[in-house]
Amino acid sequence: MAATLTVEPAGRCCWDEPVRIAVRGLAPEQPVTLRASLRDEKGARFRAHARYRADAAGHLDLARAPALGGSFAGLEPMGLLWALEPDRPFWRLVKRDVQTPFVVELEVLDGHEPDGGRLLARAEHERHFMSPGVRRVPVRAGRVRATLFLPPGPGPFPGIVDLFGVGGGLMEYRASLLAGKGFAVMALAYYNYEDLPKKANILHLEYFEEAVNYLLNHPQVKGPGIGLLGISRGGQLCLTMATFLKGITAAVIINGSVASAGGTLCYKDETLPPVGSNLNRIKVTKDGIADIVDVLNSPLEECYQKSFIPVERSDTTFLFLVGQDDHNWKSEFYADEASKRLQAHGKEKPQIICYPETGHYIEPPYFPLCRAGMHLLVGSNILFGGKPKPHAMAQVDAWKQLQTFFHKHLGGEAGTVSAKL
Repeated sequence: MAATLTVEPAGRCCWDEPVRIAVRGLAPEQPVTLRASLRDEKGARFRAHARYRADAAGHLDLARAPALGGSFAGLEPMGLLWALEPDRPFWRLVKRDVQTPFVVELEVLDGHEPDGGRLLARAEHERHFMSPGVRRVPVRAGRVRATLFLPPGPGPFPGIVDLFGVGGGLMEYRASLLAGKGFAVMALAYYNYEDLPKKANILHLEYFEEAVNYLLNHPQVKGPGIGLLGISRGGQLCLTMATFLKGITAAVIINGSVASAGGTLCYKDETLPPVGSNLNRIKVTKDGIADIVDVLNSPLEECYQKSFIPVERSDTTFLFLVGQDDHNWKSEFYADEASKRLQAHGKEKPQIICYPETGHYIEPPYFPLCRAGMHLLVGSNILFGGKPKPHAMAQVDAWKQLQTFFHKHLGGEAGTVSAKL
């Protein structure tokens, strides 16, 4: 009997959804190697492999059988995805066109040599970024350059502005996935895109205010307020928007800074200067990667306090998601300082969830860890931190937590569609 490789559910599947991978038709207790690979839109290849042994009936179910080594070990039903590594060092997996899926090639090889065994079975598995019925609407309104993703159905839906960090452009993959959970999500570009400024050394909050008002006034967005979701510098911007702008009910800050960093932030007649840095504090890891975690100055020092975002003015409810091994900057320290400042001024204590051995890029579930890569402001590869398995577990939990938080505070459905490892 020929071996067959199956992926369930067999129909359309989104990137953040778990699947069940199984092999039938093997010999009893046969040793096999499973390989996964995908190519991103720039042609870069990512690969993972793991060694397994079939059961007495010649079956192998990754939900029940532990991996015996390879890219990961132990019971990891989704390990072949989250353990993917690029052939090209320092390359991060990013989805640029959410209207096409990533195609994952899965192979079963005889024996425990990842490159040597005879091919027994293979399958292709498509992982999409837009749930059936999600609508993608380009936004070119006034100065605002964005894409709005609307869930299926008549609405209105809870609204969220989604912001990424350094590098600019328009990143849509998190917004498109989140729209499948019942939110109207606007992926917002703010520099290095179309006719927007090429650099982000000075950012004016009036631009973000225009985007917030666009979403607040959209007929398919349920008021009275909206949510913000931001990672890295996008998290810093969300904190600033929640401080200065009206109409923001809830904000999720993923590894963000509590001080203006990387540029000046302006709103009307107020300016937050950048906190500044000292490049002499760069360390180098034993494998030659720059570690910049200590480079930024502390916003608690007297001469840099004007860079501290005055979060105490905000009435927004906050959730901070923190990777405790973030080496981009001191995310846990920033979340704690924001919490102290809010509470010192009688504001609600924010929720802070810390994830051990988790790095900077906390992405939707099953994106592989980017432990080190290019930082455009530094101009070289830096350490972002994290270990593959804990980081993967953190991404699954963080995705569930932010959905629960937004449904609670923006009045969405009570439940969430949670991902599982």
